[in-house]
Amino acid sequence: MSKFTKETILDEINKLQGYEGYVQFSHRPIDKEKDIFYDNKVVHVEDEEGFIYEAHFSNGSESVSIRQINGDFYLSKQDIKNADIQTYISDIKEFNYKVKMAQIWETEEDELCENMPVKKLKKVVFAGFEKGVSNAH
Repeated sequence: MSKFTKETILDEINKLQGYEGYVQFSHRPIDKEKDIFYDNKVVHVEDEEGFIYEAHFSNGSESVSIRQINGDFYLSKQDIKNADIQTYISDIKEFNYKVKMAQIWETEEDELCENMPVKKLKKVVFAGFEKGVSNAH
């Protein structure tokens, strides 16, 4: 996980060409036209009065998560090439795509299973959008 400032995190986000994803600002709801990047839309985020609360991007093989914590911005990357992908309905009005999430499982010995190796869910990360699917709105 890498640490960034408000000024440098915008540069990192704008480098994510070939990714799809979204940015959530602190001072307003997500704007479909400015904050969601899909169908090869160029990733370009401008500085605003608020701050980026969180952002999630994916290029199909890597997931990038950005979170603001106590004034600093943290960027983490996760390989999702072999992840289990699930889709969910988006709650953004008039956005006719589902959100894909990747489940990251790791094998661990489990004392409740006689120390046999079992897969355990470690995290769930953004994996992109599923196109052409109407949502419930």
